Amino acid sequence: MKNDEIDLGGIPVEVVRKDIKNVHLSVYPPLGKVRIAAPLRMKLDTIRVFAISKLAWIRQQQHKVTAQEREAPREYIERESHYVWGKRYLLKVVEKEAASAIELKHSHLLLQVRPGTTVTRRQEIIDEWYRNQLKAAVPPLLENWQRVIGVKVNRVFIQRMKTKWGSCTPATASIRLNTDLARKPRPCLEYIVVHELVHLLEPTHNTRFTALMDQFLPNWRIQRQTLNRLPVRHENWLY
Repeated sequence: MKNDEIDLGGIPVEVVRKDIKNVHLSVYPPLGKVRIAAPLRMKLDTIRVFAISKLAWIRQQQHKVTAQEREAPREYIERESHYVWGKRYLLKVVEKEAASAIELKHSHLLLQVRPGTTVTRRQEIIDEWYRNQLKAAVPPLLENWQRVIGVKVNRVFIQRMKTKWGSCTPATASIRLNTDLARKPRPCLEYIVVHELVHLLEPTHNTRFTALMDQFLPNWRIQRQTLNRLPVRHENWLY
């Protein structure tokens, strides 16, 4: 099925029809592409009215994603910079006929790989290591904040996410966290965990959601600013 397109005063908006109940609006890095996922039977005029009502938000998000600093593509070579919990480490590659391993030592991230290991495989090893870092850091945060907020998560997914730091599905009480959070300062991870848990009480970003965030994590805006200011991973963006 061919997707529709709406023009909002020079801003093209792609409309994707899906078997869903509600409209979902997204602005994607790196160029601020706008996409609306809409129910199959929703009229285009209705979608257009919705898009117009969100025009200020769209422009705000486009400014944010285009201004976000991005890392150069990683090559996984000697002395390349990598970040772990907000601290910069220089990569040191050790070739050895043994199982792959990663160790933080002083200011270096030591990557042990077999001779001839490809760049792609080096990336996979490091990405899995970041995922394990996050898997170890999340449970204590969840244990504390579920008790404080008064909610219960059924499932937690840790995965690569191109456009979000986290997401929540209240219907299934599940949350998803971006593995790249292991590159950022730990308070940023805590902010995202609290943010997604609060969505179990309030699914939208309305005034109640903001009030709940102020109640549980008064400095959340500072952590959001920190997270938005830090460089994000280079991606090959395919739509």
